[in-house]
Amino acid sequence: MIRGHGGNIYELASALGCSVDEIIDMSSNVNPLGPPPGLLTHLKKHMDQIRALPEVDAHHAVERFADHFGISPNQILAGNGTTQLIYDLPRALETQLALIVGPTYADYRDGCRQHHVDSAYWLTRKADDFQPDIAAIEDVLPSCDTVYICNPNNPTGTLVEGETLRRLSRKFPAKTFIIDESYLPFVPDPERWSLMVHRPKNVLVLHSMSKIFRIPGLRIGFAIGESTLIDRLRTYALPWSVNSLALEAVQYLLCPNEAIDQFVADTRILLEAEKKAMRKRLSRIHGIRLIPSVTGFFLVQLPPPHRSGVVCRQLAQEKILVRDCANFKGLSDRFIRISLQDKAKNRKCAETLERLLKPEAT
Repeated sequence: MIRGHGGNIYELASALGCSVDEIIDMSSNVNPLGPPPGLLTHLKKHMDQIRALPEVDAHHAVERFADHFGISPNQILAGNGTTQLIYDLPRALETQLALIVGPTYADYRDGCRQHHVDSAYWLTRKADDFQPDIAAIEDVLPSCDTVYICNPNNPTGTLVEGETLRRLSRKFPAKTFIIDESYLPFVPDPERWSLMVHRPKNVLVLHSMSKIFRIPGLRIGFAIGESTLIDRLRTYALPWSVNSLALEAVQYLLCPNEAIDQFVADTRILLEAEKKAMRKRLSRIHGIRLIPSVTGFFLVQLPPPHRSGVVCRQLAQEKILVRDCANFKGLSDRFIRISLQDKAKNRKCAETLERLLKPEAT
């Protein structure tokens, strides 16, 4: 299990002797506006549900998800976050060799490793702004049986057209393509890019509710694919894996609700505006490079001679937590990832970085 994920706000608060609320967490890719209006109040009204076991198979949450997206329930499996599903996939699919398009989320590799499954990386290039070269990926596909693609990708923020991924998967029908769409709800018009509804039979899509609704502590994720794929994954699903409050959150968030729809729309507007503002502020730092991103986070290449570990520690002393990307396969200690928050927090982060990275500070 990798311990290098973002969001270790409790350890930092303890080290600094401050409260968790004083930490500006820009290391975790969650919605700065969340949770949505009314959700916490709704969950408080249903706290008594923790007195009994939740549904053994999250049946009603699956039905709500199916109705919301127009998918057959037998093509959906709920899990304790997408991470649980990722760790079950290599065993369920009987993967022999996985190809991971990176640099990307480390748990794809760790999930394979847990089941003694070999994995190989096809790495995008900095010179291409980390945008995948589909033709080059096709050249290495024959040797593998399972392919992992995060779309939009974490930590690079790159996005591949949905139709491009459909063509790729149809060209290799004997391979299983796992498309992780955890960050797609942050992108305008996500239906254009998604494979969740219109997908080839050899595609399995992962969908997270944790990021867009800022409820990572509830752990809610779904796998969507042909019933034959879902049945194989279901074989290894644990009973009662989705807790009672998470199940209640699904019912609330996926019911027709104009306030929730507006919340998502407002999120996209805020992040687009703050992304432009952050780029403008950070562009004043000589030698810094921001990788183009469609999400609310973006990859930053530090100017020489700065290294990610030092910069992250310096920011932490200012109570700002960003993601050190040195442990991403295909990156190095020249990269950090910044997840946008509100205007004031973003400005403080940019101003602090500008002070830390100016030549006389080296």
